[in-house]
Amino acid sequence: MTDLISKLNRACYAIRTIKPFMMLHVLRSVFFLLSILVILRDYFWGNSCHSASVFKIQNSTIRIITNKRKRDSCQQLFKTLQVLTAPSQYIFSLLVFVVKHKGLFLYNSEIHNINKIHNHNVHYCWTNLTLVQKGVFYSGCKVFNHLPENIKVLSHDLKHFISALKSFLIEHTFYRLEEFYQIPSN
Repeated sequence: MTDLISKLNRACYAIRTIKPFMMLHVLRSVFFLLSILVILRDYFWGNSCHSASVFKIQNSTIRIITNKRKRDSCQQLFKTLQVLTAPSQYIFSLLVFVVKHKGLFLYNSEIHNINKIHNHNVHYCWTNLTLVQKGVFYSGCKVFNHLPENIKVLSHDLKHFISALKSFLIEHTFYRLEEFYQIPSN
């Protein structure tokens, strides 16, 4: 993980170095390319102690691209640039995993024949084991179940689901996973 953080720091420095010679849309593209490192490892670091470091580097890079000071908030900048925060990238990756691998999950509608509010939720067994709770399956189920219903119902169509999910995550610019759970799911 420290290797990833080191690579991200070097990428941030590279963006700082090329910034005087590039336009904003080019810097944004470079940022996306460099963020692929993070996205590819999302499943593994999303709940790790290093995720805060990755997010700090992401904020630094956004500030460099937009000529902001160290103390300036990046929340509006993420929305303006249409960039997902690191916690939002983690949420996005988990949810795309759940939707792409529907066959691995059991939905409440498959268990109960009664038409209930939570029929679109994924059924999962609650556990006290932290190792299981931080895993992709458990975290994915928990995050999916907390999604607003209008996005959950799109899970049968991956393209529309991804589009609606990205819009939702960019609109809310989550700085922590806990902020996602504080939003009403209905």
